[in-house]
Amino acid sequence: MQIKEYEKIKRVFDIVISVCAIIVSSPIWLIGIVGILISDPGPIFYMANRVGKNNKQFKMFKFRSMRVLKNSKRGSEASLRPETDRIFPWGKIIRKLKIDELPQFLNIFIGDMSVVGPRPVAKDQMNIFRIGRYDIAKQVKPGITGPAALYDYIYGDQFEEADIDEYMEKVLPIRRELEIVYVKKQGFMFDTWIFFETARCILCSLVGKENVRLLKKLVKMAQESDSELRENF
Repeated sequence: MQIKEYEKIKRVFDIVISVCAIIVSSPIWLIGIVGILISDPGPIFYMANRVGKNNKQFKMFKFRSMRVLKNSKRGSEASLRPETDRIFPWGKIIRKLKIDELPQFLNIFIGDMSVVGPRPVAKDQMNIFRIGRYDIAKQVKPGITGPAALYDYIYGDQFEEADIDEYMEKVLPIRRELEIVYVKKQGFMFDTWIFFETARCILCSLVGKENVRLLKKLVKMAQESDSELRENF
């Protein structure tokens, strides 16, 4: 399939999936919104500045999960607060279940994002995630899920922000390589596989199981893409 045909089909797929996802998950949206208003009254959404395809900047929607800073701009979170309680109780729940990511289906419908693709990057993290050969990821729209997102979900989420050095050493190399893997392998069949593996991961999380099989497969894919990773992981 030629790239232009694939992109057209993918855009139709994105619109259909985003509309269906918003409709089907609307009760979860309602529960999420009520939980935020009760747990930490304030803005419902957090609009994060992200960099997408061809380095185009856009606002990425998320349900707010952090306490609001005093005298902050509307919808900004306490992302730089040193306190350990900056994530309010309900925020921890919606983060664990990835409910905070649901508003990104609005970004997909608008066209800023796709269902499957590399994760969008914060502008101040471009020198980490889009440096050198990893800059190839800017060739495609960022996605709500993808190989790197799944790896981060299964393995990366085990590391608290206090363990940032450990995350950079053990998670980042594989995660960045998986962004390259997606650009190389992108296609309808690969997107469909990622889509269903994402659903499987969420189900595993709900029953308290780790998808070890997929984790091993993702690591293998990264190692096949970069021989140096075979020696270190």
